[in-house]
Amino acid sequence: MRVAMLGAGAFGTVLGNVLTENGHVVKYYDPALGTILEDVLDGAEVMVLCVPSHVAPKLLPLLPVDLPLIVTTKGFLSDDVFSRFKNVMVLSGPGFAKDIADHKETLLTATNDLIPQLFQNDYMKFDRSDDVKGVLMCGSLKNIYAIEAGFRGFGVSSEEMRQFIEIAADEMALTLAKNGANPDTVKCACGIGDLILTCSPDSRNFEFGSNLAKDSKYKPEKTVEGVSALKRIREGAILVPETATILNDLIIRSKEWD
Repeated sequence: MRVAMLGAGAFGTVLGNVLTENGHVVKYYDPALGTILEDVLDGAEVMVLCVPSHVAPKLLPLLPVDLPLIVTTKGFLSDDVFSRFKNVMVLSGPGFAKDIADHKETLLTATNDLIPQLFQNDYMKFDRSDDVKGVLMCGSLKNIYAIEAGFRGFGVSSEEMRQFIEIAADEMALTLAKNGANPDTVKCACGIGDLILTCSPDSRNFEFGSNLAKDSKYKPEKTVEGVSALKRIREGAILVPETATILNDLIIRSKEWD
């Protein structure tokens, strides 16, 4: 297939490489590369969204609504922003760009059979969920909990971390249900799998929490997706269950991080 890769960062590039290895034709759109959107979309049969979540709202209105859109960008708390598109699907889960580039075995979640048809190979496998909203929410919520895991200083393989992951996954399920998504989506790779991966020192969100524990006035140099998600939640992006104790506490504390 002819694929328009919208974003040529680390993740977009590595996904493009997978597609090319699988015999597909990929064109990249990235203003930093001087590419023109119309040229990239010309002849495309599917679009893959790989830009940062804060960039996506500016790009989405420029895209054709009839072409299938695969969303790999994490950070969305709702599927409302994609309502104008006729065929939206999500690719999400515990996959760092470096690991995929190194052909490390990776299990991701796909919300449409087209995704594994395009990307599946010897090291990339997929589980399935039809819950577009839930998969998107998991990709955002796990960043929030990773901040707290870093703040508490849990070791990756510690009993404290295991218990924290269990509680965080339960809260994520409650939050999905509160917002009309399927709570069982948390059991997929995009949920518990990505939560475990993100609650590790390799995650920018975990690193932010760790630095915040050392310095309450710490300000990161780059965007921390979990902080952005908490701000949107404070603005009413989703409903938060009263029983989601960790999440509610983070919502209050995050007022000081903007």
